[in-house]
Amino acid sequence: MQDLAFRTLLYRYFFFSWLFKDASRGNLLERSAAWRFNQSQSRWLPTYMRRWLGCGLLCYALGGFVELMLSAPGLSAVFYVPGVLSVPINVVIGAMWIGLKALPGPL
Repeated sequence: MQDLAFRTLLYRYFFFSWLFKDASRGNLLERSAAWRFNQSQSRWLPTYMRRWLGCGLLCYALGGFVELMLSAPGLSAVFYVPGVLSVPINVVIGAMWIGLKALPGPL
């Protein structure tokens, strides 16, 4: 296998779109096959949720440290904002995971 660039690895570590196929294109059989493939790939979504949760907690803890220990509330926003933005990302991943587990496919 060919080695991937670091930025590609970093993207794949945090974003999961490369794991899934487009289930809105093709005829009914192709869409059903893509849906089944996406359902099987949904097993990786909790891993991505844990990654975002860990990064969010780390950023939030760094923001608290910078705000309390260094008395720099402006600088702490650099850490608080990414920490807070990990919450809606986890909500989207969770909704996608539940949807792929619970919703019926196109066929």
